[in-house]
Amino acid sequence: MLQRTIATITLGLCCALAPAWAADAPVPLPAADAASAAEPAEAASAPAPAAPASAPQASLDSRAQELKDQVIRLNRDLLVLEEELLFPASTQVALFVSMDVGKLFALDSVQIKLDDKLVANYLYTPLEVTALHRGGVQRIFMGNLRAGPHEITAFFTGQGPHERDYKRATTLKFDKGSEPQYIELRIKDAMGKLQPEFDVKVWQ
Repeated sequence: MLQRTIATITLGLCCALAPAWAADAPVPLPAADAASAAEPAEAASAPAPAAPASAPQASLDSRAQELKDQVIRLNRDLLVLEEELLFPASTQVALFVSMDVGKLFALDSVQIKLDDKLVANYLYTPLEVTALHRGGVQRIFMGNLRAGPHEITAFFTGQGPHERDYKRATTLKFDKGSEPQYIELRIKDAMGKLQPEFDVKVWQ
């Protein structure tokens, strides 16, 4: 009798609690609804595709490059104009240094006097000497000279054959006319003498 009473009470409690359990328990979804519910979650977790480069950005980059090219051309024109103003053709004189082979002489420095006045004193780095060996020409001085006779003297310092200290001077007298004057200081190898040679050439 006692056991029957306990079973009846237990059954009653289960019936009373069943609606609460049903409220807390998840409600299964049909297969079609479950698939459609999973699609938004997968779309949210998938990485977003990279946005293509916009046409306005490409146009802006192109315009910036055009402006940069214009600035470079403007700077070049300004330099040319500045030289024309500072060194008019009627008084302009320019001195250049070049090297032909140069295996018999390792250049360290060049000193130049124009009409017995020091106008240039230049020390060379190994990279600059290499550039001269490869055919480079250095403009070492530009200035103004009145028309008439003048004298230029160049002193070359470095190492000659057998790594001996070497200093040689060369002198040239020339007449400055109404046109620009260009003068080249050349270092050459005299293979017959096994000695370096230094001369001055006036460009015509």
